[in-house]
Amino acid sequence: MPAHKSCFALVDCNSFYASCERVFRPDLAHVPIVVLSNNDGCVIARSADAKPFIKMGEPYFQIKGKLMQHGIVAFSSNYALYGDMSQRVMTVIDSLVPNSTAYSIDEAFCDLSGMTVPLEALGRQIRAKVHRYTGIPVGVGIGSSKTLAKLANHAAKRWQRQTGGVVDITDPDRRDRLLRACEVGDVWGIGRKMTEHLTGMGINTAWDLAQADPWTLRKRFSVQIEKTARELRGIACLEMEEVDPPKQEICCSRMFGKRLTSLEPIREAVATYAARACEKLRAQKSLCKKVRVSIRTGMFNPDEPKFARGIICELAYPTDDTRQISKAALEGLEQIFRHGFAFSKAQVLLLDLRQSGEYTGDMFAAGQSVEAQRVMGVLDSINAKWGKGTLRTARVPTSPGWAMRRELMSRSYTTRIDQLWSVH
Repeated sequence: MPAHKSCFALVDCNSFYASCERVFRPDLAHVPIVVLSNNDGCVIARSADAKPFIKMGEPYFQIKGKLMQHGIVAFSSNYALYGDMSQRVMTVIDSLVPNSTAYSIDEAFCDLSGMTVPLEALGRQIRAKVHRYTGIPVGVGIGSSKTLAKLANHAAKRWQRQTGGVVDITDPDRRDRLLRACEVGDVWGIGRKMTEHLTGMGINTAWDLAQADPWTLRKRFSVQIEKTARELRGIACLEMEEVDPPKQEICCSRMFGKRLTSLEPIREAVATYAARACEKLRAQKSLCKKVRVSIRTGMFNPDEPKFARGIICELAYPTDDTRQISKAALEGLEQIFRHGFAFSKAQVLLLDLRQSGEYTGDMFAAGQSVEAQRVMGVLDSINAKWGKGTLRTARVPTSPGWAMRRELMSRSYTTRIDQLWSVH
């Protein structure tokens, strides 16, 4: 069989969060499920059988009666479980293709260029093995560009009974039939506002976009829309791994599980958020020169007094040292905290981020020491091997009383030995 030229597959988990909950709860195999946001606030994920009854973003406290009426089970977000299951899915995919890269927690692009196997059969093999080894159902879309693979995956899920969860549109005739059957809003990267602009030009389907003049699209919209149109024609314009540029700001912000009126638990929260932000900072190999810390009360209860304030703290030198950044954030917190208020949220924002060597400061000014870099390297390596929070600053607690509410959270079946699945 001849080798396939430019060819990509997108493997996407079906209703990933809900599917993770079902893996260790076979009694929920045919029960609709929703997953809630931090503090059990609103719906952020739904199984397919819950979608007709529940909208994304609906507040949990408003829909409790509706959930009971339709027999829908709600879960708090269990990110430790979802992250571990994602890694297991990606490991299975990696074992079956020469090159793959995770696009999100539940999606992976695979480069199938040069392979000589029947592609649809390969897609069904991927689908079967991922389900067998992890219990997670996936859809597989295959096309000659990443955008076509994404559209094929959309079709695999939309018409799952007819397709068996796998769609291969490397054949031009099959590709064109699918382009004509899909609305332009179904195309990867075409949002609601862009859909309105394109339909105003008479571009209503994915086929219409593929036939549009690329240079006109580039001049009127952007080079990204031009690339999308070319990709729909089967011209691969997006690399397998397009590295995102380092973020210019890094934020860590959470609602507290309960209102906090004293300074000490807020200090713990700010130190915890600063440590998490610093992990992200070092992951992208950046340094930080400014830190903004802010706190606020709840803003929607008319009976509660309102207060919100933030402060920017200048660091002595660009650094990625958790200890220095936490110290600055806590000093800033001391200045903005006020007694007599019930605080609901804190935020730590790292600003003025640059790569090492991009700062041009005073040649006699202090800089981050080699010892500090080594300490942070040891901290990250230990936490990477033994789990987040294994090594941390003394200010960061293990079981904070202010942590977000997760009253409906399932067990951490794969990441905690005391919560392993047991069969009686």
